[in-house]
Amino acid sequence: MEIQKVIIQPLLTEKGASLQEELNQVQFRVDMRANKIQIRQAVERLFDVNVLSVRTQIVRGKIKRRGRFEGKRANWKKAIVSLAEGETIEFFGGL
Repeated sequence: MEIQKVIIQPLLTEKGASLQEELNQVQFRVDMRANKIQIRQAVERLFDVNVLSVRTQIVRGKIKRRGRFEGKRANWKKAIVSLAEGETIEFFGGL
């Protein structure tokens, strides 16, 4: 799998911000087929940081309704990446 296709987007949430401040961890939405080794290599190459560990989760899609019609959102994969001490990834230029 190509490195650019492994990481889809960073997850910018309140929980993610507190993880980044307290534990130096960053969250990403990743391809469902990507494994931990591929995620580690992609983060290290794209952001030029050292990765200590990678944890992954499958986030189940919610069931949603529009009137009488019911549908399901797609499942997606989340990766929580622990960075080495002193390493950071800034998404908004330090804001």
